[in-house]
Amino acid sequence: MTVLLVRHGRSTSNTAHTLAGRSEGVDLDDRGREQASGLVDRLGGLPIRAIVRSPLLRCERTVEPLAAALGLQPVVEDRIIEVDYGSWTGRKIAELVKEPLWAVVQQQPSAAVFPDGEGLAAVQARAVAAVREHDRRLADEHGGDVVWVACTHGDVIKSVLADALGTHLDSFQRINADPASVSAIRYTPMRPFVIHVNHTGGALNAALNQPPSETKDVPAGDAVVGGSTD
Repeated sequence: MTVLLVRHGRSTSNTAHTLAGRSEGVDLDDRGREQASGLVDRLGGLPIRAIVRSPLLRCERTVEPLAAALGLQPVVEDRIIEVDYGSWTGRKIAELVKEPLWAVVQQQPSAAVFPDGEGLAAVQARAVAAVREHDRRLADEHGGDVVWVACTHGDVIKSVLADALGTHLDSFQRINADPASVSAIRYTPMRPFVIHVNHTGGALNAALNQPPSETKDVPAGDAVVGGSTD
């Protein structure tokens, strides 16, 4: 199973340099709408069977063109909603960087809990659970490997990628997830394989259409562990 983690296109909050959080009515800006339309060419050639999205407007707008092109009805998943930033919601980033908590978010995010909001460790737990559950559900429904889209938010994507990479949440700030970027994870019974991170280029199909390895669930380059390839 392969999930394409799509961050929503550039929003009006992104260009205003504010922390949108779960504020209602935050839409895509002109560039974000272009990015949403561009997903049709970038992803439309892939055998996508399902689209799952955060309930927030900017994610709804991002997947609309792709869903229409593929004839799919997106599924709304509350567990991949944006972080609840509590009283930080709507504030200018330039103000927030002066807060003592900002350093914790950057250096030890697993310990960060936003005032009147949620902690990043809780965000990772809910998001990873949601992605893995949808992955299993779609595998059962389609009886094999399926490509599907989860449209969500930057910190959510970074936390899911950290889990798939087997790295601690405290390292998740080393991962980028730009607006309209695509990151790909292939889940197998053995372990996840991270195929792409923060892809913002053209059609995303090269690594997703590779023939299966002769070694079950293991990419060809991973078949030899610690020894000679002869």
